[in-house]
Amino acid sequence: MKLTIRSRGTTILFALCLALAAWPSRLPAQEASPIQSASTHQPLEYGVIVQGGKGVTDQRDDFKFIMAGVHAGKVLTGNVGPGLLHGNFEYAVEAFPFWQSYTPKFQRAKCVAGSSPSTIACSPLYTVGGTFTGITLTPIILRWNFAGTHRIAPWVQGAGGVLWTNHKYPAFGSPFLSLANDGPGTEASVWNFTPQFGVGFQYFLKPRRSITFNANAVHISNASLGDANPGVNATVQFQINTPGRCPALQSHEPKNFDRHARPPVADDGNENPSPRRW
Repeated sequence: MKLTIRSRGTTILFALCLALAAWPSRLPAQEASPIQSASTHQPLEYGVIVQGGKGVTDQRDDFKFIMAGVHAGKVLTGNVGPGLLHGNFEYAVEAFPFWQSYTPKFQRAKCVAGSSPSTIACSPLYTVGGTFTGITLTPIILRWNFAGTHRIAPWVQGAGGVLWTNHKYPAFGSPFLSLANDGPGTEASVWNFTPQFGVGFQYFLKPRRSITFNANAVHISNASLGDANPGVNATVQFQINTPGRCPALQSHEPKNFDRHARPPVADDGNENPSPRRW
């Protein structure tokens, strides 16, 4: 199952690359994308994001995810590096005020040790799992943009974030009651961390407008902030981003312009000529 999901994701991303490469470009042939022209200016990037996916490990392959938010990034270097690695470094952040995970429902109980070592006392069964809602922030995204062509710019990135959910995520326990699964210290946490790795590409519709497609491998773990750390070992999530790009502000003053020089004066023969108004 895991191999099938990843194969489909790679096929989809590759197919999008081929389709967009064949799409007639609206960029003039002589005009480079902001990625290619990063040696002359380092652009800002911002946009809205929609992302979704599912778990890929055996115990999490029925977990599903959907989220929406915003992305902002800043290219920090000019284009450097040899050959196919030629590109630039970008720092970015993402925030998802809408985040949901759909998980299987199951029943568990709260149990404690009984009066004898071989017995346990448990509450009535109750349902856990289902839909979890939360907010996630990824304040550290380190991305390498490859120069690519004037229309398509691939990239790779590593990132780390934090996730808050309205209930302890993921649900933990078992209807086969035991102290290991349902006893004290078997709760997860509403706080989780989200280390991740992603690959993708930008397709430039205009010099400062692009669409981004990418696939992220995300790990969800509370790092033992809760009593238990069931985690979600791996998820593959696909993202569509519609960023705009604003080149860094550049001065339009003449090269020899001196902003501290006195304004010119009228030469009318007076000893104390009055300044000429601009």
